[in-house]
Amino acid sequence: MATIAIVGTFDTKGLELEYCRQLFEKANISTITIHSGTFPTDYPVDIQNTEVAVAGGGDMTALEKEKDRGRAMATLAQGIKSIVTSLHERGEIDAVFSLGGSGGTALATAGMRALPVGFPKVMVSTMAGGSVAEYVGTSDIIMFPSIVDVQGLNSILKDVLQNAVYATVGMLGAPVHEDDDERPHIAATMFGVTTPCITEAQKYLEERGYDVVVFHATGAGGKSMERLIDDGYFVGVLDLTTTEWCDELFGGVLAAGPHRSEAAIRNQIPQVVSVGAMDMVNFGSPETVPEKYADRTFYPHNQQVTLMRTTPAENEQLGAKLAEKLNQATIPIELLLPVRGVSAIDVKGGPFYDPEADQALFTSLRKHVTNDQVTICELDTDINNPEFAASAAQSLIDLIESKGH
Repeated sequence: MATIAIVGTFDTKGLELEYCRQLFEKANISTITIHSGTFPTDYPVDIQNTEVAVAGGGDMTALEKEKDRGRAMATLAQGIKSIVTSLHERGEIDAVFSLGGSGGTALATAGMRALPVGFPKVMVSTMAGGSVAEYVGTSDIIMFPSIVDVQGLNSILKDVLQNAVYATVGMLGAPVHEDDDERPHIAATMFGVTTPCITEAQKYLEERGYDVVVFHATGAGGKSMERLIDDGYFVGVLDLTTTEWCDELFGGVLAAGPHRSEAAIRNQIPQVVSVGAMDMVNFGSPETVPEKYADRTFYPHNQQVTLMRTTPAENEQLGAKLAEKLNQATIPIELLLPVRGVSAIDVKGGPFYDPEADQALFTSLRKHVTNDQVTICELDTDINNPEFAASAAQSLIDLIESKGH
């Protein structure tokens, strides 16, 4: 019999959580209930909030006396993370389910994010109708909008909860995925304007026995790749599209955060790096572009995405930042520079064609990369030329084989 952990603030959402518990039991699913609220509950639970607080390094009585909601939430979130992780590692649960408002969502998803990709995690939330990036992070949490507030069992909420419960039951009943593909995995980064390059490199690598996992360099993609590198999924990284640094440094909407480009180095994973799509910063529709950029060169990628061409001065900063990360390497890295264009629209005749800006980027990298482990190779092609893709792919194979994989 499968077992699901039901995490929630049973002090304020006990009625709704108990309703879901009964639905799971009717479906022949065993449950472990975990109370994550700050006050006692009259509902019977398997793990009380006092135990959650201890697991988070605190004491519930002391937290109640302090009346510091922020500290209590942080302690309980850490406790939920610790408990569900331990339950998973011991093989005692097969999924995690929760419901709640903003506080309950923050508490439950703190634990869900710590669980591996593929492990079922379902969150019914009042926050799911808006941006859920803060709650989901780099995980595969399934967010169900509650439509109405989670406050009493009205007919609408019952429909939503029933759908969420039986969706979870469906996941638990799915056949266990057996990965019979024992090919070593390689991570690769791609943007629309570097697709031809990655497509060709992927084909090259797969023909030579590798499985290529491609990440869309949209901020979330870069973060997810970094996490999965840390989780040990990959023997090599083909990080040819490092455009997320443009958004990180200059206020774009697709930033991957300040720790991008660190995981492969930290884990000593062979990698080949390039400067794909470093000619652009991403914004939303035209009216979302900051006024300070009004006189810049723009290109409408679609109605929702406006691209801004990076300048020579910005490219000098980009080169310095990427070099800062690469200089931390303790094993060999290849840095490939496509001197005829870093994206599909940064080629002769293209809307972002700007040799001066590209040279500023290349010059900055040559200046700031001081680590002997990093080899800089210039190729007399644009990034989407098949020759560039094949060279990048073969360079990565060489690095992987030299490491003994």
